[in-house]
Order: sequence, then C-alpha cells, then structure tokens
Amino acid sequence: MPRSKEQFEAMRNATREKIHSAAMRLFVRQGFGSTNVQNIADAAGISIGLLYRHYKTKDQLFHELVAYAVEGLKRHNTRFESDQSPKKVIAQFVDEVYTDLIDGEELANLLILLNQSLLAGAAADSEPYDEILRVNARLLDSTARLIRKGQQLGEFHPGDAREMAVYFFASIQGLAEMKVLLKSSFTMPSPSILTAFLFKERE
Repeated sequence: MPRSKEQFEAMRNATREKIHSAAMRLFVRQGFGSTNVQNIADAAGISIGLLYRHYKTKDQLFHELVAYAVEGLKRHNTRFESDQSPKKVIAQFVDEVYTDLIDGEELANLLILLNQSLLAGAAADSEPYDEILRVNARLLDSTARLIRKGQQLGEFHPGDAREMAVYFFASIQGLAEMKVLLKSSFTMPSPSILTAFLFKERE
C-alpha cells in the first residue's frame, strides 16, 4: 500500500531529527572542522546520499542547528519580558534547565554549539554571528530587568542586576560544558542551588 503524504512527512521529520542529533553530538565533541558529512551520516544511521537529500553542505546543517538554538533564546526572551512574577519566571526556567540537563544532552549541546558559532563568526563577521549577539544582549537585558523587579518586590537579594544576570547564565553555560566533559560522572546541582544567590529565603 502506498504511503500517504503525511507518512512521508513524518519519515522526513524523523530523519532530520536523527541528523540534527548526530550532528550536534559530533560538532560539540569533535568540533566543526573535524567532523565530515560521512561521520554525521554514520552517527545518524543513514546513507550519505539520504543526508545530502536533506542538506547540501555541512555548513547548511550547522547554520540550521544554530538558528534552532537562537529561536529557543528568543522564546526565553519573550517569557522573561512578560508580566509574570519574576520569581515564578526564574523558577520555571531553572526547573526546565535542570530537567533538560538531567534527562538528555540536547540543551547542553545547543548551548555549546552557540558558543562555537560565536567563536567562528567573530572571525568571519557573519550575519548569524550578529544575530546571536543581539539575541544574547536582549536576553541579558530582559533578565536584568526581571531581577530588578524581583529586588523591588523584596523577593531577590540586593546587588547589581546586570552582574547577577551574567552570573546566572554563565553558571548554566558552565554546567552544560561540564555535562559534556564529565559525561556519566556529571552531577547536576539542584534548582535551589542554582537560585540560592538570587532568591531570598522566606522570613
């Protein structure tokens, strides 16, 4: 029985997910320059011909992964700029980060991939590089505003909100890199530890 259009689309999406997952792991562990298309096809469990049907070049695949990561940052920006309780927003975000880093590798790989793109783009002065810088700057600004609001409400510790925002995201980036480096010996700190510098204890 011939496959339906929906079945073909589901198969196509499943193949792209395999390619994305394999490429992210290899780019992070071996580096972009040391990873070739055959490596990615082998890791994804597909033929190189099938991979080329989805992506013409390794660069195209890399840029799509970076664009996916950037969209994730934009979604966080929208949440951090909402009118919700600052403590609730940060707590939900940290819970999601905790779960993602405990359960899988995608978040860690995406964060490292963004850093690789920034390092590569700094030399090339590319448009994707500029966009990542803009999105990161906006995320830091919205987080600093959220922290100031939490401080005004008496929920957050006092301090320079911008510095606290930088520290917050630097700790998450560092944990992502430690997870990849330490592998099975990595221990993820609890959400309460990640927010201890920020949230005031109830009096």
